[in-house]
Amino acid sequence: MRRRDFAYELPDGLIAQYPAPRRDAARLLCLDRRTGDITDRRFTEFPRLLQPGDLVVLNDTRVLPARLLGRKATGGRVEMLVERIIDVGRMLAQVRASKSPRAGSTISVDGGGELHVEGREGEFFILAVKNDGRAVDLLEAAGHVPLPPYIRRADEAPDRDRYQTVYARHPGAVAAPTAGLHFTDEMIRAFSANGIATGYLTLHVGAGTFQPVRTERIEEHVMHKERFEVPEALCAEIRAVRERKGRVVAVGTTCVRALESAARAGGLKPVNGETDIFIYPGFEFRIVDALLTNFHLPESTLLMLVCAFAGRERVLRAYEHAVREHYRFYSYGDAMFISIAA
Repeated sequence: MRRRDFAYELPDGLIAQYPAPRRDAARLLCLDRRTGDITDRRFTEFPRLLQPGDLVVLNDTRVLPARLLGRKATGGRVEMLVERIIDVGRMLAQVRASKSPRAGSTISVDGGGELHVEGREGEFFILAVKNDGRAVDLLEAAGHVPLPPYIRRADEAPDRDRYQTVYARHPGAVAAPTAGLHFTDEMIRAFSANGIATGYLTLHVGAGTFQPVRTERIEEHVMHKERFEVPEALCAEIRAVRERKGRVVAVGTTCVRALESAARAGGLKPVNGETDIFIYPGFEFRIVDALLTNFHLPESTLLMLVCAFAGRERVLRAYEHAVREHYRFYSYGDAMFISIAA
């Protein structure tokens, strides 16, 4: 398959620069993955699209304030985007500067703290917090919300809350699992009252999620690695769902990647490790029955995953519909629910 097979036209004005006034105020495009039928709804209707016995799977990663600004000892400005925390005091980061910092040099961080440049690992730099400091503490004190590159503004105080799900628990992501941004505490509590179960996994979204596919043949693309955990409790819940003939509803492509990674060797098993799974058309889904997701960039691996789940032609027709109907796109945009209608 070719990269351009997953292209579509999107006016810049449809890229959401701010979140909706309320988390659940998004629109919801519903796509029947069997027939291709499209229905326009509101996100507040999402619970009515679920059935008693279903299991909603959420990614409880917490976004770190992973964007740092600073200066090299020479005075040159530096911008850093942390890819992941390696250990208590060290981080792997992308570094943008007029001239790359040398191993052994020091970066002074705006807002306090100093980083020692230990060296490189491919395109990333290994940065250690000086004076035995903790990486998490430095990020919390001096970091900025790592808004995606298509949000063309500086982060603002409300982003600390809105670029984070209400159920975020485990710090480690540098990008939000954006399908989950629409949920409120009230909606999640209502699931249980309606006989719908909720389960959690953790996948720490890395900055690589924004890396474009650079090969023309998508099969030649090499995916980035992300840390994830699918606990035994969730595996048990999924087995129970199968017994009661319910559906596994994944909230976001991150949940799809984690669940299908945990089932790669056959049956679903608890996993705590890294995944570089690349899901594109032709992939055999073993776990996920329905998917809630935001709209994704043209020619991106996330769009390819959605096309694998619902069919490329159906998904691209749905995207064309969303453009015509002026849906809001990407991280702070509207949502899409893909299932087989009852």
